Amino acid sequence: MGPKDIAITSFEESTYSVAFIHLGCEKNLVDTEHMMGLLSNDGYSISKNADDAEIVVVNTCSFIEDAREESVRVLVDLADKGKEIIIAGCLAQHFQDELLKLIPEAKAIVGTGDYQHISEVLQRVRLGERVKKVSNIPTFVGDENLPRLRTSGKAIAYLKVSEGCNYRCAFCIIPHLRGDQRSRSVESIVAEAHHLAKEGVKELILISQITTNYGIDIYGKPYLAELLRELGSVDIPWIRIHYAYPTGLTSDVLSAYREVSNVLPYLDLPLQHSHPDVLKAMNRPWQININEQLISQIKNQLPDAVLRTSLIVGFPGETDIHFEHLCSFIKEHEFDHVGVFIFSPEEGTKAAILSGQIPYEIAQARKDKLISIQQPISEAKNSHWIGKKMDVLIERQDKDTGELIGRCFRFAPEIDGEVRVKASQQLLPLSFGTIKPVLITGAHLYDLTGEILEAKSI
Repeated sequence: MGPKDIAITSFEESTYSVAFIHLGCEKNLVDTEHMMGLLSNDGYSISKNADDAEIVVVNTCSFIEDAREESVRVLVDLADKGKEIIIAGCLAQHFQDELLKLIPEAKAIVGTGDYQHISEVLQRVRLGERVKKVSNIPTFVGDENLPRLRTSGKAIAYLKVSEGCNYRCAFCIIPHLRGDQRSRSVESIVAEAHHLAKEGVKELILISQITTNYGIDIYGKPYLAELLRELGSVDIPWIRIHYAYPTGLTSDVLSAYREVSNVLPYLDLPLQHSHPDVLKAMNRPWQININEQLISQIKNQLPDAVLRTSLIVGFPGETDIHFEHLCSFIKEHEFDHVGVFIFSPEEGTKAAILSGQIPYEIAQARKDKLISIQQPISEAKNSHWIGKKMDVLIERQDKDTGELIGRCFRFAPEIDGEVRVKASQQLLPLSFGTIKPVLITGAHLYDLTGEILEAKSI
């Protein structure tokens, strides 16, 4: 997800304006929305773009090298324009002292566990202080009582069920940047979901670092199945779960997917690799005997499930044999969607100092090959839906073609495909943010096309 100037209606009584630029994942987006809500509650004007604001809050990402480079580009560009900046998020947590030293325009650094203090930080900045508000070990997690201004549109909302991670994968910097797992209570999550339903949300996306491990820190066991059953009473047609790690994807959780009518059969499984040697080097030995068994179990219990996975190529020590094992794995299991990433050596992780680092050119070639294997699989999965009816959440209109653009249950926002729908003028005013029945008439590599069957909507 690239940088976005986030626009919210300004408060007329305020003369001091703040702009936000969000970088990175949906978890970071929720943090940005909380900061906007807190400042708005305190009377600040939220500017529509960075150029017009008196100060810019940049919520940064530091997950991999490309994300860090993007964050730095945005910060340098703002500094070159002479903008005063507050740097928040993962890059701030990771490189707090370096950023203050290298970017004089940075008036404050706010860590991943400290965004709830944004009003206090801004007040101190306005008094001339240069502020570093960074907890060494993040422990905070926002809840339904923390003000929030959503930016994902009326129909879609992300709901963070927990923060942080207890795993220590060799390639991942997240536990260092966001701390150990800390879950919200079921009651807190359900209360926020009911509130979002009243706002007109049609798709609720549950997020965390490992959503299938939700609740283990406060309930003594993974509690996702119980949470999903409670969310079944919420008046939101679609509930989607991101980051379904194998360890918590129990038979009870799969039963909840099947039994709770508004939970979509969409499973995002970040498997990262298939070969036991690479998984062991990744410090994911628990996964070695799970992959095959789990995928078979999912297909038996949820035959209509959509499976997405993310994979890393070029991990230190990955041989041609390891990679061919991964290629065979993708061919055999035919995932609906696959994201492929080149290994990024992150300072402070075990993998960064492992021997057997793979040249970038080899890793890039492996990525290209995996994508070439996956593309016809994805197209065939899409073609299966031609001639069938699907519910589609209509989100916007293509100004050039006039088509309505939306998503079905198979496609998550930002990362998967779209459904392009022929539009009639009488439907346009009523379509955005509604779910409509669509006859699928065409399939492409990533997208579907169709026609609305009737005016009825949800």
